[in-house]
This record gives sequence, structure tokens and C-alpha cells, in this order.
Amino acid sequence: MMILQTNPFTPASDDITSKVDSARIAAGDLAQALATNPSEALRQLGVEAIHFGLKVLLAIVIYIIGAWVIKLVKRALKKYFTARNTDQTVASFVTSFTAAALTVLLIVLTVSTLGVNTTSLAALLAGGGVAIGMALSGTLQNFSGGLLILAFKPFKVGDFIEAQGYAGTVAEMSIVSTRINLPDNRSVTIPHGTLANGNINNYTKNPVRRLEWTVNMEYGVDSEACEAKLLEIVRENALVLDGSTPGAADPFAAISNMSDSTVTFVVRGWVRNENYWDVYFSVNDAIYKEMPEAGFKFPFPQLDVHIR
Repeated sequence: MMILQTNPFTPASDDITSKVDSARIAAGDLAQALATNPSEALRQLGVEAIHFGLKVLLAIVIYIIGAWVIKLVKRALKKYFTARNTDQTVASFVTSFTAAALTVLLIVLTVSTLGVNTTSLAALLAGGGVAIGMALSGTLQNFSGGLLILAFKPFKVGDFIEAQGYAGTVAEMSIVSTRINLPDNRSVTIPHGTLANGNINNYTKNPVRRLEWTVNMEYGVDSEACEAKLLEIVRENALVLDGSTPGAADPFAAISNMSDSTVTFVVRGWVRNENYWDVYFSVNDAIYKEMPEAGFKFPFPQLDVHIR
């Protein structure tokens, strides 16, 4: 009795062994037929050759038609995404993924037309897929994170975001990572696996943003007059919006804190995203120049010591 050692691919091995045995038996039968009845053997061999040739011809026709259909599907998807103005990254990924899946299906169908048992082939592909998936687990995590980002669109190319400890402008998005340019012109690539599972602060998602200035004044200052002067400085800037703009509000000023040596005023105003830093620095400059001219003095740290 012979003992066969099994392995994960035993079904495929058994199938190959059985086919080899069948081929040996067929070869023996053919040799015997040629010895006893050559004409009948040649006729049978011709019939088998014609039958196999028809299978090959049918497989070629199926492959050609299938490849043509795949091209039509890719072309239709491109037209659809162009008409819907879909993000280029999403369109490219969906088109490539669909074409690859259809190509694998076409190959399996073509091979099965030749009479090859595709069950063993499917088992081999499944086992190989599991092994590749375990080896590329990190890449697959970035891949799935990219799908989530492309689906929910928390940001797009050109947005200024803060994520994973970096703040910069999104320069490029792929299916596995996002590249952002930092304000000092450094380029940082963030994998989508960590990006999709972390906090994303998008500064340019909304068209209008609120600016805030904190101004320290000395004790004894006229709070109402100081607030009025601060509002006047902010409103003098033509880029500061008022309540008539959707998403904005009128400028606001009030006392926010009283510390040991200073009275802190807060001033708020709304601007468009593209004017944020221009308004911030210009108003800072105006506050520094105009507040002392109006009689409002900036404080300095001081300590009163009483000796008895």
C-alpha cells in the first residue's frame, strides 16, 4: 500500500496526477490501436485533433471578444467620469480596478473553454491571494484608507490641512498616500492608513474663516473707548467681512482676561480664506501703530513691593 503525503495544494496535485495517468492510458491505447487497426486509429486521431482545434479556436474568439468588451467598458467609464466631473484619482482607480477584474475573469473563462479544470486554478489563486495579503497587510491598510478618503472627501488637492503633526497644502493624492507641501517648502508624504484613522483639520474647506487678535492694555484703560478703537481699526480694513456675507458676522471686541499686569482684549473679524494672513498681519501692524497714538498704552510686567 502506498501512502501519499498531503499538503495545502493536494487537490491540484491529484488533478495533475490523474491527467498524467489519463494521458498515459490514452497513449497506450493509441499505440495498441495503431498496431491493430492503423486506419481507424488515424481517423480517431484526426477527430480528436479537429475537436481540440475547435476548442482552441473558440477560446481565441472568446478572448478577442472579451478584450474588445473590456476596452468598451473602460471607454464608457472614462466618458461617465468625465461627464460627472469626477475626481481624477477616483476615476483612474475605478477604471483600472474594473479592467483588472474583468481581465482575470476573461482568462479563467478562456482556460475553461479549453477543457482545463478551473477549480484547482481558483484554489491556487485564492491561496496566493491570502499569502500576498498577509505580506502586504500595511499596504492593504493604506489602500483601504485611500478608498475611504476618496469616498468621503475630507480634503482635496489645493486644500490647506493639518494632520499627523503636519500642516500644509495638499499637492498630490494617490490611492495609498497623500503628499503635502509645508509652508517652508518641505514635502511630506502621509500614508492613507494613518491619515484615514486620525484627525484631519481642513482650514480651507469653508470659504470664510474667523480671525482673532488678542491685545494687552494696562490697568486703568477706558474699556469702552479701547473696544471702539479696536473695532475701528478692524473695520478700516476693506477685506474684513460683515454680517451680510454668508457664514460671516460683524466684527466683535470685548475684554477676555485680566491678569497680573494686563487687561486683555479680544477682537474678532471674518475674512475669506485667501485673505486670511494678509488681513491678520496688516491689522496687527495697525494696532501697534494706532493704539498708542490714540492714548492707549501697552503694559509691561511690573511688581509693587511694600516695605514696612
